[in-house]
Amino acid sequence: MNAKQTDALNEKQEAFQKAMLTSMKFWWFLLWNLPSVLFWGIKITQLDEKSCEVTLPYSYRTKNPFRSIYFAAITGAAELASGALCLLHLQGSQRFSTLVTGVEGTFLKKATHKITFSCKEGDKIKAAKASLAKTGDFTSLSLKVEGKNPEGELVARFSILWSFKLKE
Repeated sequence: MNAKQTDALNEKQEAFQKAMLTSMKFWWFLLWNLPSVLFWGIKITQLDEKSCEVTLPYSYRTKNPFRSIYFAAITGAAELASGALCLLHLQGSQRFSTLVTGVEGTFLKKATHKITFSCKEGDKIKAAKASLAKTGDFTSLSLKVEGKNPEGELVARFSILWSFKLKE
């Protein structure tokens, strides 16, 4: 993360960013909000205004009987990559209600190593948030997430549909 990207964030966004990138604070966040993700060993390795990167290990906690990563863990990691980016953008602004309203996933290769998921749609989230002017306004946006193995091969591709509603 460079200074140019950090300058665009407000104080609450910077605090959220720091918490998500700090092991112990992230652990507590997961314990209270997403305990299954905590069990899987997912980590946020990069988070800024434009993108989020999440890693999912290949371990006994994520494995299925076919010696690959369980599809639910893969989907959860993809959702977290887009969701953390959404949460970053919503920190310190008006109150929003957010909800995943759709998920489309394509599994292209067997996941037998650590997978890194990237969502690079921060600008899209920022524009959607700016489009909501008054209480009750809502919008939906589809965020693309890609999961790659250590060799850089595409393992899974997701389109996660998020709904945002401006609250009082």
